[in-house]
Amino acid sequence: MVPGQLRLAAAARGQGGYDSDFSDEENGEKSVQKTKSTKEDSLLVKPFQKPKQVKVAHRQFAAEEWDREEARKRRFHLISMDAYSRHRKLVNDYILYYGGKMEDFRRSGENDKTDLDVIRENHRFLWREDDEADMNWEKRLAKKYYDKLFKEYCIADLSRYKENKFGFRWRHEKEVISGKGQFSCGNKHCDGEEGLKSWEVNFGYVEHGEKRNALVKLRLCPECSYKLNFHHRRKEVKASKKRGTAVGNSKQPKIKKAKLSHSGKKKSKKKTHGDQVSSEDSDTSDKGKIQITVMYKMVLQMLIFGKALYKNQMKNHERKSSMNIFKTCFSET
Repeated sequence: MVPGQLRLAAAARGQGGYDSDFSDEENGEKSVQKTKSTKEDSLLVKPFQKPKQVKVAHRQFAAEEWDREEARKRRFHLISMDAYSRHRKLVNDYILYYGGKMEDFRRSGENDKTDLDVIRENHRFLWREDDEADMNWEKRLAKKYYDKLFKEYCIADLSRYKENKFGFRWRHEKEVISGKGQFSCGNKHCDGEEGLKSWEVNFGYVEHGEKRNALVKLRLCPECSYKLNFHHRRKEVKASKKRGTAVGNSKQPKIKKAKLSHSGKKKSKKKTHGDQVSSEDSDTSDKGKIQITVMYKMVLQMLIFGKALYKNQMKNHERKSSMNIFKTCFSET
């Protein structure tokens, strides 16, 4: 190509000698504005501020961040719920995603036991030292219930009296307050209060594969007493009417009084008179002893009082002789 043509082509692309006179001034103003904006941006940027991300995040990174945020919200929602509602939500979610029925999650109550069932299994009519050797929580619960029972009178079940089979149990607090078994009939199905009798029964029973005996006491009305003694008569407990004085007199041997003649009567009268005289002498001697003891006490009190005066005189009159002070103190008393 001709050098002239090359010059024209360069001028057409803006790289030739056909520039305007004001092109340098416009470029200078633009460069000054750029420098001012960069200086202002550098002043506004904080030292701990991260640089702006100009590039768009990757799709996988955005998905992970979104999952992390959703998990945080879900965790906060679960923590704010109570235990029962949280359990129901988790079960519903499981059924929603994996299928199934609510009946599959219901637990079977076949092996469930209440406190009453535990007491029935481990209860004993009488607890011994051997029974308290290996105590677990079930036995401790049964023993605690046993300690609350009242073991003076029993409550009886006489429904199978013709078979000579009876059931006995101890009374609880409400029965003791109402008087059941003591002031009313001790039969389970009877409330009679007249003609009660106390019976002592040797109760034989089998407990936890071991045969045992216990001597129990119960009070029954006449009809229930007949049922108790249907096969053979039990021992009746009666209250002892003898007092202590009567028992003491009964122990002494009884002496028969013989009939006395006329002369014997006179002798007995003389003896009685002599006994009266001797009793009077004993009374006078007792009075003399009492007077002696009273005088002895008075002398002791006077000596104690004299000692106190002697101490005070010695403190207050140091110049006087001790003998004079002793005389004055004990002569005044």
